[in-house]
Amino acid sequence: MKQVLIVEDESLVALELSEFLSAHGFETVGICGSGGTAVELATTLRPDIVLMDIRLKGAADGISAAKTIYGIYRPALIFLTAFSDDAHIEHAMALQPAGYLIKPVNQRELYALLKLIENRSATPFRGDIVFDTAYSFDRSSERLIKAGKTVHLTVFEHKLLRLLIDYHPHLLSHYDIELALWPDTPPNDNTRRSLVRRLRAKLDNRFIVSVPGEGYRIEFQTM
Repeated sequence: MKQVLIVEDESLVALELSEFLSAHGFETVGICGSGGTAVELATTLRPDIVLMDIRLKGAADGISAAKTIYGIYRPALIFLTAFSDDAHIEHAMALQPAGYLIKPVNQRELYALLKLIENRSATPFRGDIVFDTAYSFDRSSERLIKAGKTVHLTVFEHKLLRLLIDYHPHLLSHYDIELALWPDTPPNDNTRRSLVRRLRAKLDNRFIVSVPGEGYRIEFQTM
């Protein structure tokens, strides 16, 4: 089931979109009405699809928020807007969205876009770092992939995975982890171990090798 973040500052419209998604086999993982919150939720939840209204409350409009999100990872973007002028379309299209819908949204058009996105990702995607036949990591989109689907990581889980990959094939020491992830206030051992356990669980408790008293390393092959 594809996960969707709705970024829409009209609560009634957002609710209607959420109900439509649920009725057609998509999961709404979050609803928000500001660009800043959209970036926070997308970074944490990493939904497959972001429905983004261009005009939002606050300093960041939908296009700038989408640009920030797209710089972190590569969800499918669908822009929603009351604007139909060339300037807004041009700015939105620079981010290579899956689609651009004029409000009020035509549900048949939205459904067609959602199915197009779903069909594009139906074939298992292989990233450029391969752990085994199921798991891979795509460095261009910063996604951990299992059997063709994105594995949703927290910000700290993602940072730890990137550190392990960047250090491969060398050992990533406990000190290096703490310095990179908690530069101001080093955590206690339980905090670090808990983070490693959570990431391991999302990798089926494989690939991350412990070196007692020293640190960790990750095993994979490059393509």
